[in-house]
Amino acid sequence: MFLENSKSHYSPDYTIDDPSSMSFARVFAILFSSVTGIMNGANLSGELRKPSESIPRGTLLATLFTFLCYILLGLTIAASCQYELLINNYSFLIPINYWSGFVVIGLSAATLSAALGNLIGASRILHALAKDGLFGLPLKPAAVTVAGGNPIPAVAISFCLVMLVLLIGSLNLIAPIVTCFFLLAYASTNLACAALDLASAPNFRPKFKLFHWSASLTGLFGSLVMGFLVSYIYTPISIMIMLGLMIVLHLRSLPDNWGSISQALIFHQVRKYMLMLDPRKYHVKYWRPQIILLILHPRQNAQMIKFVNDLKKGGLYVLGHVFPSVLNLEQMVIDPSEEAMPEWLSIVDELKVKAFVELTLAPDVRAGAQQLIRISGLGGMKPNTVCLGFYESAAVREAARLADQQSHEPGVINLSASPSQHHGWFSTPSSTRDVATPSDYTRLLGDVLQMGKELLVLRHMHALDSNGLGGRGKRQIDVWPVNFFQPGLKGYIDTTCLLQLQFACILNSSRRWRRDCRIRVFLCVDAGSNLDELTKQLDLLLGDLRIQAQTHILDWQHVVGEANPMSDGAISSAYLTAANQCIRLQSPETAAAFLYLPRPPSDPRMHAQYLEQIDILTKDLPPTVLVHGLHKVFSRNL
Repeated sequence: MFLENSKSHYSPDYTIDDPSSMSFARVFAILFSSVTGIMNGANLSGELRKPSESIPRGTLLATLFTFLCYILLGLTIAASCQYELLINNYSFLIPINYWSGFVVIGLSAATLSAALGNLIGASRILHALAKDGLFGLPLKPAAVTVAGGNPIPAVAISFCLVMLVLLIGSLNLIAPIVTCFFLLAYASTNLACAALDLASAPNFRPKFKLFHWSASLTGLFGSLVMGFLVSYIYTPISIMIMLGLMIVLHLRSLPDNWGSISQALIFHQVRKYMLMLDPRKYHVKYWRPQIILLILHPRQNAQMIKFVNDLKKGGLYVLGHVFPSVLNLEQMVIDPSEEAMPEWLSIVDELKVKAFVELTLAPDVRAGAQQLIRISGLGGMKPNTVCLGFYESAAVREAARLADQQSHEPGVINLSASPSQHHGWFSTPSSTRDVATPSDYTRLLGDVLQMGKELLVLRHMHALDSNGLGGRGKRQIDVWPVNFFQPGLKGYIDTTCLLQLQFACILNSSRRWRRDCRIRVFLCVDAGSNLDELTKQLDLLLGDLRIQAQTHILDWQHVVGEANPMSDGAISSAYLTAANQCIRLQSPETAAAFLYLPRPPSDPRMHAQYLEQIDILTKDLPPTVLVHGLHKVFSRNL
């Protein structure tokens, strides 16, 4: 009899009408429902005194005990009962047992224990979901508890859901549905364990010493394969339901305090690829801007932050801020940079920019800026371009502060109620006591170039509207590759001019600018020069660089008129005023302009004059980016 019953001959029983519907997968689905209590211990972890010890011990012992019982029961039944009896009588154990009452008692105990275990476990999970507010109002009633902390409403809701499933009326129909959902739950658990181990999370130390990620992946794929074998309809449906719930949680963006495995996996992969990003293998063909923006008050410079975000072209973007302090760190109750970090990260989220934040504490702003420029980034991702706002006069700063207090522009962060006070002097600070001298600012510009970084100085960014364009009808991105401080170099294209073209092209390729704006390049030449030949050469250069732009050649004499460029050995104010007026005449529809930034003088006595000359040149212009480049950023041989 045992040998006869050990053969495979699946056939329908008296509850099934379709003879071809019975198979190994169908029998597996029905039997699998009997071993779904393996997660009951984990579901009741909140009720256990020592869950880390009780869950693995209880789960393993229960699994072993159940396995032995089922194996012994299966073998003894196969050796003592005919095949026809097993097919046609579900209660065959009652008449053949030593005492029929044992079977009745066993069935009652097994049914009640399994039902109550799953009911209580499911209700605890439902209560936890409702308590955390993961799905909002629909689960809010399940969060209610009575005396003793028992979630009676969650139990009642779970009971009603179970009753709805039982209305199907047939175990053979219910079992595949239940099995698919349980297999998906086990697959998710295996995936989480494998991910934790592969991510090398230091705090993931399972007490089961024989654990290995390969076993979890085996369980993951085994659960998914058996799910599709049991039902190729219910399994995809259950997966889509799970993905739908995950999408809902992602869209709700709830603040969580239990940690996310995705962060551990991202860290693991990012670290691995950062080690592969070798700066020694850099090539100019793959140059991209890696920008650090030194900034004071985000509230007053929200447009600047968003503008620089459009210049990064998928590169590194860092917001840097310095807390100048004469106190040592041991004299402080808390590090102000650590205290302010959550606030700055919320600013990044609010402005919807893809940026990192670096804060530092230093005796003065210049030293702090040098720290940020040197240490920001990691490995092959370190800033190669430094941006900062222009050094405005005290009157301009005060006007900006008053306008900021009266502004209610959407998207501008209100930090007036912030407990931490931001100090520094990177553009439009709140008071004159926060501002360093013109000489300190000019020295910082020299420091940036001395450290081998490209330099961008931004001015008039407040003229940008919330969409990034300079008002209605602003359709031009102008490039002036002319060093107005050296009139003898008219028409000369150097690394700074090429960097201007590069950033103008990057800005025009960003989503907010490419639809409505176009690039114009202005080049000033001496009177009598062959304008057609110069235009042809410039168009050829732009063609080799694959930049679509309109070229405009201006006669230098028409630019400056009768103004004498030099006065007492220095650039005359009349000449710079004439150049400023020329730029303004060409800019009625300019959304942004890129100008040549001369190298700062090394003589401290000329620092104030240097800033005054730049102020004259850029006065009342559209949003302006002053550029000074050191390195090659284009390759004409791709």
